[in-house]
This record gives sequence, structure tokens and C-alpha cells, in this order.
Amino acid sequence: MNSFTRQTLAGLRLMIVMTVLLGVLYPAVVWGVGQVAARDQAAGSLVQADGRTVGSALLGQQFTGDAWFASRPSASDSSGDVSGGTNLGPGADLDAAVAERARAAGLTVGTAAPDALTASASGLDPHVSPENAAAQVARVAAARGLPASEVQQLVTANTEGRQLGFLGEPRVNVLRLNLALQALAPTKGA
Repeated sequence: MNSFTRQTLAGLRLMIVMTVLLGVLYPAVVWGVGQVAARDQAAGSLVQADGRTVGSALLGQQFTGDAWFASRPSASDSSGDVSGGTNLGPGADLDAAVAERARAAGLTVGTAAPDALTASASGLDPHVSPENAAAQVARVAAARGLPASEVQQLVTANTEGRQLGFLGEPRVNVLRLNLALQALAPTKGA
């Protein structure tokens, strides 16, 4: 057997071994660890309500109307199919987008929570800041005929702390908050 044939066969054997290791065994091990160690997260962190899946705790959704807490602005349709590029860097385009969002929401630039007027990097962030949620309490309470203090208690109960106690900022998952709100005071047609 000549040198070329020997090297070709060695290369083929290496390719087959690496394909099995990295294309079959490694993904199977990672999947298995995910199923054992983090089953909920590995399944997409799906949120159930009334026995049906209503969304993922990891993906933002659009809520319309005064009776709901609003998510961050996004160019995404919130299906999870479209992601990325919904935020803008400093400049005239960002200033115009923020001014338009403020006008549409009846907010004032500079006094509103920044995440009420700016999009997240992915456009799929399900969280708002506690300040953003607190600014929406009066509107939601009035639309549902609830005391503002009761709605604020829901915001407080659905505020998540920093991850591992020091990473990130406190945040409110809007999907979970709106589900808690719906359980407290259902709206017609919801």
C-alpha cells in the first residue's frame, strides 16, 4: 500500500471517529445532562396557564391594551422566529425612535424608564425593569378596576433579583406578571 492510500485511509478513519464523537456522542451527552440537570430550561422554559402553553419565560410577548403590562419595544413579532437587530446605537435614528415611542405611549423622554423607550438587543427580552413596571401600575389598575396597591404587590411578587445574587439587574418578567394579573382579575375575552 502506498503512502497516499495509507494517508487517505487514516484521514477517513479520523473523519468517521470524529463524526461519531462530535456529531453523535457529544450532542447526546449534552442533551442527557440538560434533561437531568435543567429539564425545564432544556424544554424552553415553557409557561402553562389553564392547562395550555401560553409562551416561554425566555421570550418577550406583545401585550396590547391598558389592562396589560407592556413589554419592551421590539421590531420582532414576538413569535421567536425573528430576532436581532432591533436596538439602535447612539445617533439620530435612536433619538427619533425614542421620541416616537414616547409620543405613542404618552411618556416623557428623560423621566420614563429607559427600557420603556428602547429595544433590547435581541428584540425578544421578556423582562422590564421594576421602574418600568411601577410606572405602568396606575394605568393597569385603572383599566382593571383594582387598587393600585394590589397591582403593585403583583409587580413586587414577580420581580426577580440579580442572578446568583450579583449578576445583572432586578427585573420583572412581563409574561408571568400578566398571567398573575389575569388570575387576580380576569378581563373579558382574555
